[in-house]
Amino acid sequence: MLKIVVVGGGAGGLELVSKLSKKLGKKGLAEITLVDKNRTHVWKPLLHEVAAGVIDKNSDGVDYRIHAARFGYQFQLGTMIDINHQHKSITLDPIYDDEGDLLLDKREIEYDYLVLAIGSVSNDFGTPGVAQHSIFLDSLQQAERFHKALLNQLLKINQQHYPQTKLKVAIVGGGATGTELAAELHHVANLAKHYGMPQMSADRLEVSIIEAGQRILPALPERIANSARSALAKLGVNVMENTRVASAEKGAFITAQEQKIEADLMVWAAGVKAPDFIQELEIFETNKAQQILVKPTLQSTACDDIFVIGDCCGFKQEDGSWVPPRAQSAHQMADLAATNLINIVADKPLKTYRYIDYGSLVHLSRYSTIGSLMGSLTSSSMFIEGRLARLVYISLYNLHQFAIHGWFKGILVLLSRKVSNLVGSKLKLH
Repeated sequence: MLKIVVVGGGAGGLELVSKLSKKLGKKGLAEITLVDKNRTHVWKPLLHEVAAGVIDKNSDGVDYRIHAARFGYQFQLGTMIDINHQHKSITLDPIYDDEGDLLLDKREIEYDYLVLAIGSVSNDFGTPGVAQHSIFLDSLQQAERFHKALLNQLLKINQQHYPQTKLKVAIVGGGATGTELAAELHHVANLAKHYGMPQMSADRLEVSIIEAGQRILPALPERIANSARSALAKLGVNVMENTRVASAEKGAFITAQEQKIEADLMVWAAGVKAPDFIQELEIFETNKAQQILVKPTLQSTACDDIFVIGDCCGFKQEDGSWVPPRAQSAHQMADLAATNLINIVADKPLKTYRYIDYGSLVHLSRYSTIGSLMGSLTSSSMFIEGRLARLVYISLYNLHQFAIHGWFKGILVLLSRKVSNLVGSKLKLH
């Protein structure tokens, strides 16, 4: 039986194994295996909400083992550390418990076709001190780390009865993650006073967004950036554009102009790259962002039996630009990779990938949602904001739920989430 191994259970990887399990696995045409270093999947665009504490991974996440049991694929917990493309196998790192005792030894998993969907990590561009003193919101572990630090700081500020004492948060990077987190923190600071911290409010919060480029949200239309900047200004967020961070130390970022921006919480969200170990494998061709170069069929340029999707995929378009590392890109790539793997089994020709930009949305907590629709489908983008933009933003998450659960189960999951939001705590306190 054909063995298909997917490494990475993010938006693209989990949608892919869901499709392959339905079309191939349950029909006995292939054995599907998903490998991920985490036990739970959380949609990456929601990581800033996990960090702020407005959603809980236990209620909004997907347990891989439960999902695998339902769809009929295998799940292997572990971190891939090597690929032997000649013998068609991958190696997973050993797993130890919190006491340092060995749980699972180093393992090898054989494949006929391998799909790399390992996502991206934050790119600090070698800036001194950033890795040591900042939190990167590129994984569930980092989001939870930030959340714990945030709760500690909220408690600390609440105990200080001097109103001039403020919680200072500095976010480097004015992309979607940085801007959305800034707005969410404003909301959380106001929520905190209803959960045992009566002295806390947004008035005691000082958030700075530090953007090296000319404007925040540089990948989006200027009208969206201007609207977002205006919304953030109303919340009291200090937006610092044309400001490059040269280094970081404990409790502060230092700009190229030697300005010291002090902060109790330091976040780096200034760019992404594919994980470093991809280049260390010395198998693939990569671009400047360390993404694996692929053919139009999403097969790597180095090996036809290795497909690549999502943030780690380097797909160069006809105009010379690279497909952006977005959830919609991963979703589209997962669809194409599933089709091509199904076609391989059926001995049919492979199809080629074409990225379609359906627009972009920025959700600024409960205060505003803005964005553009249609993207490259029309000669110009359709600007939307307010309730309509919020509905479209929610629909994107809903479509992801339907892709990984199916329509019936997906509707039940969304209804369960709605009920949980109505009766549960609006702020996670642990």
